[in-house]
Amino acid sequence: MSEIRYPIITISREYAAGGRSVARGLEKNLGIPFYDKDFVKATAAASGYSEEDILQEGEQLSRAGRFVTNLLNPVTYQSSSDNIFYAQKQVILTLAQKPCIIIGRCANVILKDAGVDCFRVFLYADEEHRWSRAEEIAENEDADLKRYLSKRDSMRETYYKTYTGHDFGDVHDYDICLDTGKLGYERCISVLTQIMEGLAAK
Repeated sequence: MSEIRYPIITISREYAAGGRSVARGLEKNLGIPFYDKDFVKATAAASGYSEEDILQEGEQLSRAGRFVTNLLNPVTYQSSSDNIFYAQKQVILTLAQKPCIIIGRCANVILKDAGVDCFRVFLYADEEHRWSRAEEIAENEDADLKRYLSKRDSMRETYYKTYTGHDFGDVHDYDICLDTGKLGYERCISVLTQIMEGLAAK
């Protein structure tokens, strides 16, 4: 673990824009941990939900699901998505006690609201790049890629809006926005590494 004091890095991203690839590159260059599977395990332990539930609902929310929750009782009723979000929030705040990289899960807003020093990144790409990446990830179960990406984007946008009140992709929620399709992952990693090293040197 590096002794250099980096701020927490949060990476928000469009689906299949390479968030994990960039995070792994930063982990290697900066020597600070990127939480992925360990984050899921910690959230499962804190919430009582299974790791499978966390993966399925941890950052996805359909408009219909949000409507049903509000219809039942917007004041006292908490859905599984609500409970998982609050568990994830506590895990994020705990992890943020030391330099690390956290992907998604509204961490950029959670940490800013908590007054935690963080550097907020947003990654995006054109549809052609994301279609290609989605094929490599092989999570779409042979679904039509255009519809699949649209569905994943919609669920991520609804989740973000529900739990932060902000619009997903609003530039005001980030310190830098990078087009991974045009720049490539390696260049994005290089740019972010230089920025982080500059911030740590101040």
